[in-house]
Amino acid sequence: MAQTISIGTTQHIDFLKAKLGRELKKFKRNGMKIELEERPAGKFTFLAFRITDQESTGYSREATHIVRQHLADIISENIISYWEDSLLQDIIRDNYYYFGEEEKKVIYNYALRHMNRDGNECRNTLYWLNRKSKILHKVLDFMHQSNRIIIDGFIKFRLKEYTNELRDAADKAVDDFLMEREYREFVNLLKYFVDIQEPKVEVLHVLIRGNGTFKLYDNNLQPIRSDYLEGYLTDLADNEINYEDLLISALITIAPGTIILHYKKENGLCATLDTIKNVFYGRVSECKGCSLCLSTLRLN
Repeated sequence: MAQTISIGTTQHIDFLKAKLGRELKKFKRNGMKIELEERPAGKFTFLAFRITDQESTGYSREATHIVRQHLADIISENIISYWEDSLLQDIIRDNYYYFGEEEKKVIYNYALRHMNRDGNECRNTLYWLNRKSKILHKVLDFMHQSNRIIIDGFIKFRLKEYTNELRDAADKAVDDFLMEREYREFVNLLKYFVDIQEPKVEVLHVLIRGNGTFKLYDNNLQPIRSDYLEGYLTDLADNEINYEDLLISALITIAPGTIILHYKKENGLCATLDTIKNVFYGRVSECKGCSLCLSTLRLN
């Protein structure tokens, strides 16, 4: 008597048939005979595998075990390579329906980053292989108990840990999106403040030290007069000073026509420098090395 194993799915049937077709050739070379039958059943398509040994009228336990291993590997790859994107998109659509379509696309791309993906197929990375291995073990456990697996239901009821990982990635992506949106709104507000002011100096040199402190110089490399910042510094007198925030606020107060940045690349101020460049878009340049840099930055 032959052994039959059935795989049912509503999606990605072409991938399964293509992969299984290649596997059937390998089985035949190993002395196994497998008949593949495709059967529609409503919205599902079932692929039924009838396993027999070419050397006997029945089937061997070893042959069935080998087939199960191969089928489980194909199913797990099918889930992580094809189902994963649609699962993630469904999670975002169902849980964050109040975002617009373009916003959902941005959130989706952020979620891919949290899964160590960039939108392209990232097979054979350690993280991808680890996730596939977890799914593979779940599939094998199930197939040792049953000769029939419906991928849709298996994902829903047997891969809750995996789908929870997708939900966590989506949640983190939404946090990223909201933070990015708040940042853009903040930058736009600062740009507005800058645009409505007349520049107090045409050229401002900003020297940033390794500890986050900074010095401001005019175009003649003379320190900026304190009266430009007197009111602002008075407001800060009783507050804890964050030098990075102080620098951005000082630049907005002065609203220079051009900013030239002097700093060491390893200062770790990427976020602050990005904000300056965004707020003063088109006005910022970076010094490639000058006497001011050499005389001051070497003291860091």
